Amino acid sequence: MKSLFNRSLLFILAASAVSCMDESRPNYQYMPNMYEEVSYEPYGEYDIFANGQSAQLPAEGSIPRGWMPYDYENTEEGYQAAKSGLENPVPYTEENAAKGKALYTVYCAVCHGDNGDGQGILAQREKFLGIPSYDDVGRAITQGSIYHVQYYGRNAMGSYASQTSIEERCLIAHYVMDLKTQLEGGTPRAFEVESTDTSADSTATNGTSENLIPAVNAEGDILEGESSAGQGQENQN
Repeated sequence: MKSLFNRSLLFILAASAVSCMDESRPNYQYMPNMYEEVSYEPYGEYDIFANGQSAQLPAEGSIPRGWMPYDYENTEEGYQAAKSGLENPVPYTEENAAKGKALYTVYCAVCHGDNGDGQGILAQREKFLGIPSYDDVGRAITQGSIYHVQYYGRNAMGSYASQTSIEERCLIAHYVMDLKTQLEGGTPRAFEVESTDTSADSTATNGTSENLIPAVNAEGDILEGESSAGQGQENQN
């Protein structure tokens, strides 16, 4: 009899607990901040912030993850400095040359032509006029000038900084220089031999960066003014 009473009491308690439960309204929350954090609207006004807005500027001197500063200014002086002093940190290998060609076809050939002679389909249809050939003696393009023009744009050509990464611009620069050599009838460059050492020291020795590719639309730049790259789309100098 006592056992039956205990079982009945347990059943009643269990039924009471279940009957009082409402899935849409939890009964009790211990330490509710663990479940319901304090959140702010992106552009709301709150006294807790210094200027009353939750949308705060980044701390001074901070940079986006994956972004590297570019030391050359968007001026004629900056262009000339990059032209003479900026070098390409990406090794010139057969694989990288093929990648550069593929990228050039996507971003550059439509204006500059498959051969780099300035006779792309848009030039043929007279959508853009005066696109120079890569072997134009007066312009004398270099790895550095190609990268700089990709980064900032020049004359009728706009910037390709948001469409391409650091590494991609470097690869394009290699291929543009190949086209320049072909147009001038020069001797093709010999490919570099890639090191089989995958250590970080080897990476630094080869002059490349472990973080060449920046965040989306967060413009990446050459390693402290040491790299270069480019798309050959430098419109009329």
